[in-house]
Amino acid sequence: MDIKEIQNLIKFVAKSGATEVKLEMDDFKITIKTTETGNTETTYIQQVPVTSALPQAAAPLPTSPVATPVATTEGAQADDNSKYITIKSPIIGTFYRKPAPDKEAFAEVGKTIKAGDVVCVIEAMKLFNEIESEISGKIVKVLVDDASPVEFDQPLFLVDPS
Repeated sequence: MDIKEIQNLIKFVAKSGATEVKLEMDDFKITIKTTETGNTETTYIQQVPVTSALPQAAAPLPTSPVATPVATTEGAQADDNSKYITIKSPIIGTFYRKPAPDKEAFAEVGKTIKAGDVVCVIEAMKLFNEIESEISGKIVKVLVDDASPVEFDQPLFLVDPS
């Protein structure tokens, strides 16, 4: 990882609202802490000598979002549409509604989705992770703007399961 990539990572963390991020690779460790205002407070970079040829096991990233019921009311329709399910971000990164700038969005308001359908992609460390729905239903609301940073467990979509 070169200095430019580290600077981009610091800017990304500052914009995301996270207060602390730790990144451990084979040969170095980085800890980035931010203040409440979003300015970077401290950045630690520690070189770690490679002591063995055995690869270290990395924790796998979750590939599907956590679905959580959310109760909302909408005036006269309170008994019909009082419970929506929230699709949340399984990772920190940049949220994209489209697979490419010239393609259609994965999920639009009013679109019916099935369990296993891709609803968005989240870019993390130059890797694009497809986020699949764990539930079936109709998209009621998109809660995040395209190309915005998202945090772990941040709500992305509201889905009506009925």
